[in-house]
Order: sequence, then C-alpha cells, then structure tokens
Amino acid sequence: MDSYEPLPTSKKTEGFRILVINPGSTSTKVAVFEDERPLEVASIRHKPEELSQFEQIVDQKDFRTNLVLDWLQEKAIPFRFDAIIGRGGLAKPIAGGVYRVSRKMCYDTYYAMRKHACNLGCIIAYELAAKQKTPCEAFIADPGVVDELVPEARVSGSPMMPRICIWHALNQRAIARRYAKRIGKRYEDLNLIICHLGGGISVAAHHYGRAIDANNALDGEGPFSPERAGTLPAADLIHLCFSGRYTEAQLKKRVAGQAGLMAHLGTTDIPDILKQIDGGDQHAKLLIDAMIYHTARSIAAEGAVLKGKVDAILLTGGMAYSEYITQGIRERVEFIAPVHIFPGEDEMKALALNALAVMRGEREAKVYD
Repeated sequence: MDSYEPLPTSKKTEGFRILVINPGSTSTKVAVFEDERPLEVASIRHKPEELSQFEQIVDQKDFRTNLVLDWLQEKAIPFRFDAIIGRGGLAKPIAGGVYRVSRKMCYDTYYAMRKHACNLGCIIAYELAAKQKTPCEAFIADPGVVDELVPEARVSGSPMMPRICIWHALNQRAIARRYAKRIGKRYEDLNLIICHLGGGISVAAHHYGRAIDANNALDGEGPFSPERAGTLPAADLIHLCFSGRYTEAQLKKRVAGQAGLMAHLGTTDIPDILKQIDGGDQHAKLLIDAMIYHTARSIAAEGAVLKGKVDAILLTGGMAYSEYITQGIRERVEFIAPVHIFPGEDEMKALALNALAVMRGEREAKVYD
C-alpha cells in the first residue's frame, strides 16, 4: 500500500473542472465536468479475461488508473483538474455527505472486508490528485455504507447480528435533492421513501435529510431483485449451509450475484423478461409480480418508520424505466403518498455536483476518521 499525504487545496472560486471516476464490476465510468456541464462522459468496459489476471480487486488499481489516463489523452483533455471525485467504497459505516479523501480512508478501503470495485474509487482519485502539479482535491460522496440509522433500526433478533445498511445512497440522495428542487423545497424539510430499482433493490426512509432506515441491499435483506436473493427463511438457509452441497463462496453467490431473477430465470435482462410476459409466459409474470409485491411491501414498511407522515415516494434506478414495474408498485403504495418516477441513475453527475458544492463553499466536506 502506497503512502498517502494530505493534498493541497485549490484557491479558485469559479470555473471548476472536475474529474469523476466510478469503478464498477465490469466497467470504469469516467467523466469530465466544467462546473455543472459534462464535457466528456464514457464507460470503459472491461473484458472478463482482462480482470481475471488479477487475484484481488484491489490489484486492478494501476490497470484502471492507466485506462483513465489513456482516455484523457485520447480525448485531448489536459491533466489539470480542480477536484477529482471517486465513487465511495465499502470500508466502514459513515454519515452521509462529501468527504475529503485521506490516507486513513485509502488504507481502510484497501483492506475492507467487503470486496467490490467501488473500493478503488477513493484510492484512484487520491493518487491522481497527488500527481498534479497544481492544487487538486480528492473527494468521495455518499458511499453505499452511509449509515444514519436510528438505534431501533440497528437491533435484530440476535445480538450477534446487528442490522447494517448497504444501499444506493448516492443516487437516492441525488434524486431526493432533484425532487425537492422541483417542488421548491429543501431535501432537509421533507419525509421521503425512496426505492432504487437496480441489480439490487434498496428502500430507505429519509427523515428531514437523514436516511433513518434502509436495508442491506448487497448482502441479502429486503425484496429480492434481478441479482439478489433478498431476505430468506433463516432456518432453510442454515440447513443449506450445512448440507455439504455448496462451498461458502458458492452460497454467497446464491445470495448476491446468482440469486433473484437470475436464479429463477437465468437472466437479469428486464426488457427480455417483459417480452416473455407479453408472449404469455406465466412463470416469468409470476416472478416479476412477486418482485413488485415484495418491493411494495418494503416501501409500505418504511411508511411505519415515518409514522405515516410521508411527503412522497420516489422510484429510481434502471428498472424504473419499466412502466409495468413502476405501475405495479404504484398501485400498491400510492395510498401512502404520491409516487414519482425518476428512471435510471446519474451517479456521475451526482458525484460531480457534490464536489462542485464543496468547491463553491455551498457544502462543507467532512473529515473521515
């Protein structure tokens, strides 16, 4: 692990150029913004054989860094930025917000228990910012381990297994602020239930700017999704663990990765599954309807967390493009509050705007400790 020292601070007050880096399982998304305006955006795809040469995900750091530098050179973009912001990793639970990347953050993320490509975000951002000859700051914002749960939410039925949340904090918060701006209010003045409909499904209760309850959408809690098993019968899972039929690694994939719709149908392609339903496939219809049912149930449960005082329910993520899915959810939960749809996710813009808010002095960057 390299040595990390504090980065110099930019003295600019306007015209900020920001590099955004978002490492994912099969791609590295990269973008250059000038203030709010995207100048270039790309998704650098990684072939399985390219990544298979690395024993651990953290070993991909130099490979992905060089691809970002090559992309900048190809686009003739000077390596001169006021800030570089990376996708946050899965180090430890922290409060939401924008954080300056520090040596300790890089160390904790490098050795994090949960292994995911997003762990490379802060490390690559820090190293690239340090390479610059002019002052450049490195940030992350609202990583998936943002934890603002109320004490009651942390308690489970076993003292050995307290509840944690791993959710789509970055996109949920960005959508919350977009909705608040649309209606002329502040995110901090609203009670919202937000559901991210992606490869995993996360549902959170946002109470005046804090997500006081959210599920662990990575490890298997809440509704099942295209790639996740969701909450499973505990006794059956224990029996399976001791059946001798699967290794620990195989069972983990049966919870996240090869679970949910993938386990049932062998695909996570929602448009293709919906075509099967249109063609009369009743089994596919049952599974999509069941996913809608369990998602709506999770949303309704957050209504109890907010004591029924809900200003709006927001649906976002890739599956929010499907009217079949969003309408199915709406029919079950709109009695709680009005439902608004924000299809897709714009993590790159969300990251850029978070960095820009700090550079402009509109938001204070937090210290990771």
